[in-house]
Amino acid sequence: MTSDPPASPSPATRIPVIEARALTLVLGEGEARVEVLRGIDLSVHEGETLALLGPSGSGKSSLLAVLSGLDRASGGQLSVAGQDFTAMDEDALAAARRGRIGIVLQAFHLLPTMTALENVATPLELAAEPGAFARAQAELEAVGLGHRLTHYPAQLSGGEQQRVAIARALAPRPVLLFADEPTGNLDHATGESVSDLLFARAAEAGATLVIVTHDPALAARCGRIVTLEDGHIVSDSAR
Repeated sequence: MTSDPPASPSPATRIPVIEARALTLVLGEGEARVEVLRGIDLSVHEGETLALLGPSGSGKSSLLAVLSGLDRASGGQLSVAGQDFTAMDEDALAAARRGRIGIVLQAFHLLPTMTALENVATPLELAAEPGAFARAQAELEAVGLGHRLTHYPAQLSGGEQQRVAIARALAPRPVLLFADEPTGNLDHATGESVSDLLFARAAEAGATLVIVTHDPALAARCGRIVTLEDGHIVSDSAR
């Protein structure tokens, strides 16, 4: 059964982990130029659970990509986990994400030639984290896949692959966890199970959780809902 996450402390008592001011994202040039984000102002505090809602093309996935450091903003100011993301190039952003930011994408992005254990452990090894395989095993056991450690992605169901992706995102113990349509490719029952797991594991890790979703039921589980339209924030409400 789906259960709501525990109530978060008042934002006034928490530390901002994301500060965006007049954030813009422009893609293309000339006649192909598109303003994807148009002056986003957003603060996200430590321990918050926040849903980004909006129609297709509203900019919510692009906003998540910029906030997580996968894309660079075209303008404005962005501070994430105490670092100035707007002053960084792609290599610096990749280094800034490492260990601080976990990302769960709809497409899973597991490496097909690696086992579940290797998919989770390899990013830890690349970051020179001690005990990479032991930590990876512990994370996979925590998401109920202790019996699937040596299985390859093609041998796992969609829900199991998403659980591996969640374990991989949480293994570095990030302060921020981003999820872009994390249940979009899953059936209803599996999606609910993965949602329960995502909220539970984020809470256990003490991570701030930001989710892009089209699903009002998933959004309702968050303590705060931000709605975008045409690259603007049109509503921002806390439960």
